Amino acid sequence: MERFLVICLGGAIGTGLRYVTSGVAARWLGADFPYGTLISNITGSCILGLFMIWTTERVLADVRWRWLIAIGFCGSYTTFSSYAFETIANVEQGHWMIFLLNIVSNNLLCLLAVIAGAAIARAL
Repeated sequence: MERFLVICLGGAIGTGLRYVTSGVAARWLGADFPYGTLISNITGSCILGLFMIWTTERVLADVRWRWLIAIGFCGSYTTFSSYAFETIANVEQGHWMIFLLNIVSNNLLCLLAVIAGAAIARAL
């Protein structure tokens, strides 16, 4: 039961921050491209890479921190289902360049963000 509650707490925080990130991104960058999803996916990937390396190679963190951050927060803050839906919606609307840009940017930048997060954790 404790694991469930800790994961739910992290999920609530991640969901709220994802909502705020999407709204701010749409206001600042426009709604033509799903910037909020991209930003959440990149930053969440970096956070996950940093956190997992930090807590497995640098410090021995209580497992509850992994439940909270890795499963709860990152699981709800990153938005793969939104990414998939927005990508297909662009195909259906004939926006082929946005479709391709969204695939390349989310996949490449999120992989790079995990590498960056891991490198940051190892450098600390």
